[in-house]
Amino acid sequence: MRQLIYRITEPVRGIPDDRKIFSDHDLKVLILPLFLEQLLEVLVGVSDTFMVSYAGEAAVSGVSLVNMFNTVFIFLFSALAAGGAVVVSQYIGSRDSRNGGLSAGQLVMISAVFSASAMIFSLALKRQLLRLLFGEVEQDVMEACVTYLQISAYSYPAIAVYNAGAAIYRSMGKTNVTMNISLAANGINIVGNAIGVFVLHAGVAGVAYPSLIARTFSAWVILVLCFRRKDSADAGQRLWIRLEWKNIFHWDGDMVKRILGIAVPNGVENGLFQLTKVALSSITALFGTVQIAANGVAQSFWSVAALMGTSMGLAFVTVIGQCMGAGDAEAADYYMRKLLRITFAASILWNGLIMLAAPLVLRGYALSEEAADLSWTLQRSWQCMRFSLAICGTMWRELQERCSPL
Repeated sequence: MRQLIYRITEPVRGIPDDRKIFSDHDLKVLILPLFLEQLLEVLVGVSDTFMVSYAGEAAVSGVSLVNMFNTVFIFLFSALAAGGAVVVSQYIGSRDSRNGGLSAGQLVMISAVFSASAMIFSLALKRQLLRLLFGEVEQDVMEACVTYLQISAYSYPAIAVYNAGAAIYRSMGKTNVTMNISLAANGINIVGNAIGVFVLHAGVAGVAYPSLIARTFSAWVILVLCFRRKDSADAGQRLWIRLEWKNIFHWDGDMVKRILGIAVPNGVENGLFQLTKVALSSITALFGTVQIAANGVAQSFWSVAALMGTSMGLAFVTVIGQCMGAGDAEAADYYMRKLLRITFAASILWNGLIMLAAPLVLRGYALSEEAADLSWTLQRSWQCMRFSLAICGTMWRELQERCSPL
C-alpha cells in the first residue's frame, strides 16, 4: 500500500534527498491538520444550515442566501491572508526573522482595517444590499436574511484576523495549532446552535450568535499565540515568527505593496467566482422558498466537497514559499508537481466519499420531500462534474510530466 501511494504521488523527475526541505513525513504532518482544520471551518456554516433547517425552510433560505454574500468577503479575507503567507514563508525560507516579523504585523494590520471597513459597509447598507441581490424573495425569507447578515457581519474582523494569524502559523508549518483552534471553535458553535435552536427557539439568531462567538474565540486565541515567544516545546530547525505591536501599528509601504501584489490578483479571481455564485443565488431566489432551501443545502455539501483543493492550496503556499525563500527553484518545481499529484488523487477519493455519504446525511435535514429531492439532484450533478475534472486533471498532469524534456 505504501509503495502504491509512493508511485502515485512521487513525480517522475525527483531531486536529491538532501535538498528536500519537506520529507514525506513532514508533508503528512503539514497536510492532514490543514485538511482537518478546513473541514472544521466549513462545518461552522454547514452546522448553521443543518440546525436552522429545524426552524423552517424560510430560515434555511435566509441563512443560505446570506452565506453566499458572506462568502465573497470571506474569500477576500482568505486571499489577503494567502498573500501574507507567501511573503512570510519566503522570509522563513531565507531565515530573515526581522522582515518575517514585519510582514506578519503588516498582514494583521491590513486584515483588521479591511475587515472593519467591510463590516461597516455591510451593516450600514444591509437592507439595500439584500434587496438588490434577493429582492424578489418572500417577506419571511427577507427578514431571516436581514437578521443573519446583521449578526454575522460583526464576525468579519474576527474571521480576517484569525485568517491572518493562522497564515503566520501555517507558514511555520504549525498546522496542528490552527487545527486545534478550529476544533474548539466548532465545539462552541455546535453546542451554541443546539441551544439557540432547540432550547431558546431563536431561529436564525440562534445559529448566528454561536458562529459570532466561535469566530471571535478563534481570533483571540490565534492572536495570543502569535505574540508568544518560542519556547522549548517549539524546538525545531525552522524560523520562528512572532507578532510585535510595533509591526502592527506601523505602516510600511513596501511591505504592504508586496503583500497586496500577491493578494489582490488572488482576491479578484476568487471574488469574481463568488460573485457569480451570488448572481446564481439571486436567480434561484426567483423560484421560491423550496428552491432556495434546496440550493442552500446543496451549497453546504459543495463546500465540503471542495475542501481537498482548499487545504492543499494552503500547503502549496507554505512549501513552495519556503523553497523560493531558500533560493531553490528546482525544489519548488518538484514540490509543486508532487503536491499536484497528491491533490488530484486525494480529491478523487474525497469526492467519492462525499457522493456515497450525501444521501444518508441529507436524511438528517428537516426539509420537505420536494426540497430534499432537488438538493440531491444538485449535489449529484456537481459531484459528477468534480469527478470528471479531477480524473482528467490527473491524467493530463501525468502526460505532461512523462512527455516534458529532462
